[in-house]
Amino acid sequence: MPFIKDILRYKSISFVGMDKNAGKTETLNYVLSRLHSFNNKSVAVTSIGIDGETIDQVTKTSKPKIFIYPNTIFITAENLYSQKQIVSVVEDISKESTSLGRLVSARSLSFGNVLLSGPTNTSWLKQFISKLEQQCDICLIDGALSRKSFASPSITQAMILSTGAVVSASIDKITEKTSFVYQMTQLPIVNQSLANKLSEFNTGIFSIDDNNKYTKLNIPSMLMIDKYKDEIFSHSKTIYVSGMITDKLLEMINTQKNINDYTLIIKDFTHIFSSNTLTNMFLNNGGKIKCLFKANLVAITANPVSPLGFKVNNDKMINSLREKIDVPVYNIKNINDNEL
Repeated sequence: MPFIKDILRYKSISFVGMDKNAGKTETLNYVLSRLHSFNNKSVAVTSIGIDGETIDQVTKTSKPKIFIYPNTIFITAENLYSQKQIVSVVEDISKESTSLGRLVSARSLSFGNVLLSGPTNTSWLKQFISKLEQQCDICLIDGALSRKSFASPSITQAMILSTGAVVSASIDKITEKTSFVYQMTQLPIVNQSLANKLSEFNTGIFSIDDNNKYTKLNIPSMLMIDKYKDEIFSHSKTIYVSGMITDKLLEMINTQKNINDYTLIIKDFTHIFSSNTLTNMFLNNGGKIKCLFKANLVAITANPVSPLGFKVNNDKMINSLREKIDVPVYNIKNINDNEL
């Protein structure tokens, strides 16, 4: 199914990069341009960091500007709003403030570049998205994998992942790391009844029995799991971890017999902080990881150029990713209109 038509199935999309300079802002610009030409869909856009700067403040490499179109709602901090290169009208100003000032919600009246800096925590972002979904066809969030909680399916309905040479100079490594993230977005979900019960808990570790009844375990934190290893599976080999899955937990389970008896339940893929190696070892040995909420990965964009100056073979990279990943994979610089 065409890329942009896939996007329009959802009311909110997060743009996530495998690393800095993976091409997510280029992807955001591409989607903004396509949505503008696609029957003038009404769009809202913001960022969880600062986006639209010409120079990355960390890597000191050049960055693409964010270009928006008339009738686009954009959210940014008031200290950055004055730097816009468009005509716009302010619709709202938040009571809460960030380090760059209050958040300005404005509607563009012309074409041009803007700097974006939006909500700084997930609950605030959810409030903005909920409001914006009532005002426009789709809300776009420029994010980051290092703050991947913003890509949670409990916040945005779908996501687009950007990868490429910034991940590695090796196409095999690019494919391996990207396909792991893809694999985690495809984890199975638990039944709706259990998901509804467990989603109420944002802290704690729970044992789940065969009848889907849960018991909260007296374990303060998964980071202290080595001190409670005798207790964690004392009731059942199925547990719900409301926080993050770590290497400590998987190292412990991977040494047990009958790993195929163990099931870990997490809120969604953004709660996996364990390494590719240990996570795959657990899964390959029959262990199971399930989610309360399934991620909707719409597409992957791949950039063959690294900010360090080298370039990988574009066709080989795209083909390698497509062999391992069952969602559309594109280099947006090389897309033909008939692909969309």
